[in-house]
Amino acid sequence: MCGIVGYIGNKDCADVLVDGLEKLEYRGYDSAGIAVFEKGLIKTVKTKGKLEVMKNKLISQGKPQGHCGIGHTRWASHGEPSDINSHPHSNGRVCIVHNGIIENYTELKEFLMSKGYIFISQTDSEVVASFIDYYYSDSNPFNAIKNAIQELTGSFALGIIFNNYPNRIYAVRKESPLIVGKGEDEAFIASDIPAILRYTKEYYLLENEEIALLEGGDIKIFDIHGDIIEKPLQIAKWDVSSAQKNGFPHFMLKEIHEQPEAIVKTISPRIKNGMPDFSEINLTDKMLSNYSKIHIVACGTAMYAGIVGKYAIEKLARIPVSVEVASEFRYNNPIVCENDLVIIISQSGETADTIAAMRLAKEKGADIVAIVNVQYSTISREADMSLQTWAGPEIAVASTKCYTVQLCMLYLLAFRFAFAKKLLSEDECKALTSTLSSTPKLIEKMLSSKENVQYIASKLINAEHIFFLGRGLDYALSLEGSLKLKEISYIHSEAYAAGELKHGTISLIEKGIPIISIFTQQNIISKTISNIEEVKARGADVIAVVSDNIKLPEGLADFIIKLPSTSDILMPIPAVVALQLLAYYTSVLKGIDADKPRNLAKSVTIE
Repeated sequence: MCGIVGYIGNKDCADVLVDGLEKLEYRGYDSAGIAVFEKGLIKTVKTKGKLEVMKNKLISQGKPQGHCGIGHTRWASHGEPSDINSHPHSNGRVCIVHNGIIENYTELKEFLMSKGYIFISQTDSEVVASFIDYYYSDSNPFNAIKNAIQELTGSFALGIIFNNYPNRIYAVRKESPLIVGKGEDEAFIASDIPAILRYTKEYYLLENEEIALLEGGDIKIFDIHGDIIEKPLQIAKWDVSSAQKNGFPHFMLKEIHEQPEAIVKTISPRIKNGMPDFSEINLTDKMLSNYSKIHIVACGTAMYAGIVGKYAIEKLARIPVSVEVASEFRYNNPIVCENDLVIIISQSGETADTIAAMRLAKEKGADIVAIVNVQYSTISREADMSLQTWAGPEIAVASTKCYTVQLCMLYLLAFRFAFAKKLLSEDECKALTSTLSSTPKLIEKMLSSKENVQYIASKLINAEHIFFLGRGLDYALSLEGSLKLKEISYIHSEAYAAGELKHGTISLIEKGIPIISIFTQQNIISKTISNIEEVKARGADVIAVVSDNIKLPEGLADFIIKLPSTSDILMPIPAVVALQLLAYYTSVLKGIDADKPRNLAKSVTIE
């Protein structure tokens, strides 16, 4: 969940490291730091707080001058955010940056203390630095790293420098992402591609326990036995502008506006002759018709996309679908059979719980289809079939465009499932696919009325509690809308199925409390209206998010957000854009940085 970078080359190392950390700050912003070789000595600057705090410290005390170093932006796991707990960490002759979590650090720390090592931080990462130093007795960096990592339990991506090798960076990973960038007479390490896009699009993917040596522009990658590995050079398909705001005040607003383009890029390659087509992953109609159950496994926003997918697949294909939190799935001894399909959804493709769940499902013999946004990520490589979403980099912590393209991929699967099971004719399947292809225009229309959403958001900023209500797909959408609002505005928010209101929840309703109610499903509008009448009678302020082809009773809603209408089953697409905007403007109007909500990180690579 932290971000690490490293650079060796002819450029000003501190500037390159800070630039890379700016592109990775979405991975954590409790603290930041860099360590640079300056005149043969390692000079470290680190501090609690966002990267901007460290940048000011570099200005006030002078940045290290050199051409080789490592950097880190932290999401705290072991040890509270503080200057001392910030990375890089040094002990003895070794300095490291670390992303991940070491589960056996307590035992290792006790062992090292018995050997005379002294610790000043509360982190597991300082233990790693000390442990590598312990094995550095023969002054062989490779052996020290190899011996140390074989005794570490947990996950890690490490950037490592040794005080007597001022022109080298070592890197190694296990279960935490790490790439090695190749430039012209320079080399990089990074947790994610955006950190290096300004300098190069070429990179190598490190596999578990592979050790990389960067020396000048030369890159060597070794297996655990010390043998050199020849790896294919990957080319990033993103460009540097994808990781910049391009005039928007926040990445989140930029990414909301990028959703029409992201949908087109994602679904167009999967539509042939007007039909959903999954030949790229060899997913045939025969396979689809033979699956007896589908399990959708994901975390957070991706899981809420899965709930919408469940509604669509069950409605159209009449096949049972379960949606499960990845962290619960793996520990619940799930009933997964060989003729089941498991759909794994992850924006990063590196979510630790989701990876573990996928591996368990594979052990049980199920087929795995992954929906991921990061090419060559762990999930995309290990799944039986992988569907790449082409949303481009998503920098804001709160997911927007990745959620939307996940929805679209699930819709295409639902359509093809129903066709394979002969529950949709070819003409019906083509009609739904065509309607899905038209949703980018609906999003653009929704974005053109964002000023109304901004005005309504101004009515929420003083709320302590907010409730989202809906039925069916509207309830599924409410879950995501509530999550977006709470994670970036810090307002307590909950989503409830509207029909459950009278089974306890209504006791929470009092005068002036905002209720955001979603009305997009024609067949249950009258039921939802009756539920909203109940909260209205108790003094709630009702904000209706409603399709423009639905007429509500006069006076039911205090405020209305109109949605451009489409087929009911696809209404979550334009509707979620309205809820994203509502969350965004509520956050901004409260003076919160919508891109970097407290305590959160973009990619959860630890359990």
